[in-house]
Amino acid sequence: MELNILEIQKIIPHRFPFLLIDKVLELEPNVKLVALKNVSVNEHFFVGHFPNEKVMPGVLIIEAMAQAGCIYFYYSKNLHGKNLIYYLAKVTSKFYAPVVPGDQLRMVITTVKMLPKVGFLKGEAFVGDKLVCEAEVGFGIKEV
Repeated sequence: MELNILEIQKIIPHRFPFLLIDKVLELEPNVKLVALKNVSVNEHFFVGHFPNEKVMPGVLIIEAMAQAGCIYFYYSKNLHGKNLIYYLAKVTSKFYAPVVPGDQLRMVITTVKMLPKVGFLKGEAFVGDKLVCEAEVGFGIKEV
């Protein structure tokens, strides 16, 4: 299954400038999700984050993986039609290479553990075939 930006916006509440997922390429509930973030030189964070050597902040790479994880959780737990807020609860991460303008960040999300209102997911972020970040992200949900 693929999701475009309009379908993504129906699932997670994030909006510009904080929506960090452009497309879901692959979604198999309870198996994995593959999502993309196209990193443009026009991103708002490049204005102040190393303006002379633009690098995507690591916390935003983790946030992008967390947003992808929320979409994965939504479909894996069959939460269709629910209006949810996702709260970040835990992060452990490692970074291996910078992400710069022109890169396409491909995130792969898989299950560590899922409870009814809590998810622990593994995220891997790639530019091309190169692993740039891996993280375990935990979050809770609240229906609004």
